[in-house]
Amino acid sequence: MRPLSDQTILLTGATDGLGRYLATELAERGARVIAHGRDPDKLRQLRAEIGTETARADLAELRQVERLAEEIAQRYDRLDVVVNNAGIGTGADSALREESADGIELRFAVNYLAGYHLTRKLLPLFSAPARIVNVSSAGQQAIDFTDPLLRHGYSGGRAYRQSKLAQIMFTIDLADELRGAGVTVNALHPATYMDTTMVRQTGTTPVSSVAEGGAATLRLVTAEELDGVSGHYFHGVRPAEPHRQADDPVARQRLRELSDELIATALSEAV
Repeated sequence: MRPLSDQTILLTGATDGLGRYLATELAERGARVIAHGRDPDKLRQLRAEIGTETARADLAELRQVERLAEEIAQRYDRLDVVVNNAGIGTGADSALREESADGIELRFAVNYLAGYHLTRKLLPLFSAPARIVNVSSAGQQAIDFTDPLLRHGYSGGRAYRQSKLAQIMFTIDLADELRGAGVTVNALHPATYMDTTMVRQTGTTPVSSVAEGGAATLRLVTAEELDGVSGHYFHGVRPAEPHRQADDPVARQRLRELSDELIATALSEAV
């Protein structure tokens, strides 16, 4: 990897919690940080306090994800790292099924599909060596492809766990696709129940610090020993095995097809 002082790094979900910690650490180490968020006031505060550059979009709408990718491509000639960190937790009312602006189950849309589409749109900007880091979770559940958007039997926990497994499946697929291109893709569970707004909103007592999860994530962004390491899932700093569905090539293909279909439908209806 290039020295951090020569890197341009895009962080999604950078105005709070783990994302804000990463933005602060990377900016202090000299990286050019593009901090994504959806709240303009929080973005202005982040820019004033940390000195990051900013980009605004609501990842619950694929047209805005598309616009974000186009804006990044217009403003920057190269990306060295993208960290897909933005996400939604299980929700305070985990029985309430929510949909994105495109009519897609909300956690699948924000936690997985937005990062899938954004990353693919940004691939031409990556200049080897480069890294993609997907912030996933140890909480994973197999995707039921007969009802992937959970129109029946919904729970916030199930929706969250499916979206996080989808991130890992995407990680494995994209790593295979980019093998030999000098761009690596890895996913991780940064730490368990970090002290973040997302965790506190569920009424869960935090058991890990943001700094602990931040250190594990920064390792995937910066560690020299991970040069060339791709297609892996980490639990903190340790390699780990994801849910067995992640190793199923047929399931990953079905996920790709579903994802592309949902994106195409949403963008065609938005025109």
